[in-house]
Amino acid sequence: MYFSCVDKREYYRGKFGSQSEQMEARMSEVFGSVGLQYNMSGLTGNTMDSHRLIYFAGLQGSDKQHHLVEESGLGYFTHGKYIGDHNFLLECAEKVGLEGAAEFLQEPNNGLWEVQDELNRGNDRGVPY
Repeated sequence: MYFSCVDKREYYRGKFGSQSEQMEARMSEVFGSVGLQYNMSGLTGNTMDSHRLIYFAGLQGSDKQHHLVEESGLGYFTHGKYIGDHNFLLECAEKVGLEGAAEFLQEPNNGLWEVQDELNRGNDRGVPY
């Protein structure tokens, strides 16, 4: 699904309706239990480039992939970073020692088919995206 960037809280309200408030409260509770503050400020939008970069990180090792997911998730969920922002994604890549990230993201088709295939396989198994 492709969409432009929108306010995160508004997007979740539109997608989940009144359940979004319960979800936000639960996420705040879960994050708080590990010493983090759940942050619904900021924007959300097209996540394909983050998924492409995660795929690319996996080519450099599962440890890099894991650390990239953790770093980008922390930025998005606790610091209100926009997951579609290449600058943010490249900061995350640098923090985890991912080499060649900028060059990889410059080509919009790099990793695209692999990510779409993975999404389709998940959807075939009943995992929504």
